[in-house]
Amino acid sequence: MPARGNALRRRVRSTGGKLLRRLRLLPGGMPDGIGDDAALQDATLEGEVVVYFPDTTDSLYQLRSWYGPLRELHRAQGVTVVCMDSRTAQAIREELGVPVVTIALDATLDAIILRSGTKLVLYVNYNPLNTAALRSRSAIHVSLLHGDSDKVVSVSNQIKAYDYSFVAGQAAIDRLERYTTLFDAASRCIPVGRPSLDTDRQDIAPREGTRPTVLYAPTWEGGQASAAYSSLPSHGTRIVRSLREAGLEVIYRPHPLTGVRVPEVGEADAELRRMLEAGGGVVSTDRPVLQDFAEADLILCDVSAIANEWLPTGKPLIITSPSDPRTRDAATALLETVPRLSEAEAHRAGEIARAQIEHDPQREQRLELIEYYLGDVTPGHSLARFLEACARLSRKRDELWRRLQENEAPAHDAG
Repeated sequence: MPARGNALRRRVRSTGGKLLRRLRLLPGGMPDGIGDDAALQDATLEGEVVVYFPDTTDSLYQLRSWYGPLRELHRAQGVTVVCMDSRTAQAIREELGVPVVTIALDATLDAIILRSGTKLVLYVNYNPLNTAALRSRSAIHVSLLHGDSDKVVSVSNQIKAYDYSFVAGQAAIDRLERYTTLFDAASRCIPVGRPSLDTDRQDIAPREGTRPTVLYAPTWEGGQASAAYSSLPSHGTRIVRSLREAGLEVIYRPHPLTGVRVPEVGEADAELRRMLEAGGGVVSTDRPVLQDFAEADLILCDVSAIANEWLPTGKPLIITSPSDPRTRDAATALLETVPRLSEAEAHRAGEIARAQIEHDPQREQRLELIEYYLGDVTPGHSLARFLEACARLSRKRDELWRRLQENEAPAHDAG
């Protein structure tokens, strides 16, 4: 009887789970697992490259940062995006224009990668669910991440799970060498710049006839105390109030994940939006980051990737200092070069920003850092390096896979 009872409970849980998925009642962040597995039993994936993205739509901003380069890679080698969440798959299908499938079962995924002859599997984050694809021995696994920064996640031990990592520039390699143990960054990291800066370039003219403008772009609260870089709850309202009192226009660009984990950060975001909407400021949520870059004379941000990507503008920046004493960073030259704004100095943000805009004392040092962080930013160069690296690793995969198959071939009886 106990065995029959356990079996019944398992069936009830399974039925209940299916119902929750079908009714879209799963908690945010949990993939629904509504897969195309049955239709894929004898199918193969299009192209040589898989982008594995098991996340929900909350994290789509990470993949969107690679849309332009992935479209170009699809033209060169063929790309299929594999999801675990049907809602995410539908959104990518509508936005990206490459084949997208949803696979819920590890067995389906493993078999279809092997059957398709997939050469590369690319990842834009360190989601623990990536392990489903990482099991495959028949492909080379490459971490792309979704930006280069001095956050501790940039030197996470999780990088060791991937065969290679595409990084922006030498700064990322030096950071890993300094902060990560038992990892040969020089041989396992391939600098490709930021190819999205090539594909997403637009002829955007700055606004004319306006007062000097500051882009305030705080990051989200982070997944743990060591990565709590967001200045929103500690600095936010005082920063914006000070900027406006100094006669500066403000563009506020909140991070897409703001408030998903810590309600206090979400409340600070809501308060800041109300303040700006009442006073004529700009809340930028649906426009390209390069539009904000073009319209701003200075960026004030937290420790995050947006600071590095701002560098090619040549315009000044200020980076906040986290107020949580448990927060750690993986500091490189940028944090030592630009002004830092502490919580105690948030009320002086306007004064400091205006001085930076008018005098820009660190300009020469910042310009020298562009290639260190992003490589050659000549238009088209990063995209070319990205495509060449993918092609080169694909050829390497073929060679390695042939050797592996030869080594595992069954021995024949010579007698």
